[in-house]
This record gives sequence, C-alpha cells and structure tokens, in this order.
Amino acid sequence: MSSAADPVHTLSDLTDWSFPNTALAVVGQPVAHSLSPAMHNAALREFARTDRRFEDWRYFKFDIAPADLPAALALFHAKGFRGLNLTVPHKMLAVPLLESGDAIVQTARAANTLRRTTGGWEGFNTDGYGLGQALREDLDVDLKAADVILLGAGGAARGAAGEFLRQGCRSLWIGNRSAAHREALLADLRKISMPVAVHGFDLAQPPADLPRDAVVINATVLGLKPGDPVPIDLGRLASTMKVFDMIYNPPKTPLLRQAARLGLPQANGLSMLVHQGARALELWTGLRAPTEIMRAAAKTALARI
Repeated sequence: MSSAADPVHTLSDLTDWSFPNTALAVVGQPVAHSLSPAMHNAALREFARTDRRFEDWRYFKFDIAPADLPAALALFHAKGFRGLNLTVPHKMLAVPLLESGDAIVQTARAANTLRRTTGGWEGFNTDGYGLGQALREDLDVDLKAADVILLGAGGAARGAAGEFLRQGCRSLWIGNRSAAHREALLADLRKISMPVAVHGFDLAQPPADLPRDAVVINATVLGLKPGDPVPIDLGRLASTMKVFDMIYNPPKTPLLRQAARLGLPQANGLSMLVHQGARALELWTGLRAPTEIMRAAAKTALARI
C-alpha cells in the first residue's frame, strides 16, 4: 500500500505534471510496495541540511504500464525529471529507448537507473553493485570466491549476472523455467571474455552437480504475492548453501521461510535496495549518499506497511 504522503502517480498525472523543482522517481508496475521514495527523500533531506540546493528536490512513485513506457520516458524527459529508477517490468524494456548505457547495461541489456541528458536518457545498472554489498554485509559472501546459483533471467537477474562476472565469481549457474529467456541471457553473458564457468538449467529439474557451498539468489518475482510458490525447492539442494532473496516486501518470502526451516543462512533484499539506491543517488547528485539514513528510512517505511 502507499501512504497519503507517498502517493502512486500515473501516466495521466505525468501528462499534467507541473512540479516546478527537481524531480526524481521510481517507475514500475506494480510499484505501490516500493520503499524508494521514503529512502531517497530521507537522503535528500539530509543533503539539504548542509546544501540548500536540495531543499526543493523530491522523489516520486509512478505506476506505468509496459506499453506506455516509451511515451512515459519521453514525458519524464520533457517535464525535466533529473533521474529515474526502473523496477519490474521495465528494466529490459527501457534499454532500446536509451540514448546511451554503461558497460553493464550494454552487456546485460537491463537498466535500473536513468540519468537525464540533453538529448534523452543515460542508462546505468546499480543492481549488481547493491547485491554485492548486501551479500557481503548480510551473508558474509565474497563474490570473487563464490559459486552462485541465480534464479531468474529477467531484468534483475541480468544486472546481477553482469556484476558476478565483473567481480570474477568462481562459477555461475542460471536457473529459469523459460528456456528461451535463459538461453538469451546465457548468450549475452558468454560474449564477455572472462574465465568464469557459466551454466544454465531448468528450475523444475535442478541438476545433481550444482555446487554444494553456493549462494542461491532469487531474482524472480515469485514471493511478491501471497500464495506464490518457491522458485526452487531448497530441500532438493545441498544443505550447506546460503540463500538471498532480492524481494524485500514482504520481508519473509516462501523461499526464505523454507531456508529458515532448513537451517540455512538467509537474507532478504532490503540491504540490496539501500545500496543500489545509494549508488543511483550518487549518479544523480555527484555526492556520497547517506547510506545509513537511507537504510533507517526504508526500515521505518517497511514497518508501517
């Protein structure tokens, strides 16, 4: 749900938009659950304590249908928005609409952060950075020495996979039910000249040779809705794995509940949200983000839902 102070805006609202100051936004569908406005507006208030330029900056929330994304991005630009965060299902859809993209966007074909340029939008992917920081903080996982089992092949998975290869993980296993999406991601990743073994598998039939001490990362949307099944049955995997779910709302997804029952170390995506958001804010402002203030604001907002 969205609070009165944090309303969900639509394409119609954007068409009539008249906010006179510097605007940022998260764009997705669904987006009502997003903690990003609370987190970023807390950071902007902190900036404004010592720099009056940020007194009029605000971060908003927009529910935009996939079919409306091209029109919406053009309107966001025309209305002067300084930057955008993209969430499900827009991370891959936005890439052909960008003026340019960083190395991860070009490789993974997914963007979660846009920065306004004179002629359009510049794309970045901070998901992998945020995930790497969260894995280190919450599960004591160093990606440079990790075997990674990544569940999903959509926009979130693509950004994460690019970072895993950039950091030189020991091996990467990508599980997805859609063979076409899985193979498309594998093909893109294999274009990168890096000495990392990359494998694909069907989530319904995990192979017997999955690494035993891997970290399992859920990058699917399974767990966002009540009654969602687990993306993979952890009971069929080794008992020495660690489990990370990119979903942060709800805090305990079916996958994390199963991990807890099995006694596996586990963490949700709140720290990832904070760190990817902090990196996005730094791209928009050129300043070091107040990460702990953003974390506290996100936790407070989550407790109110």
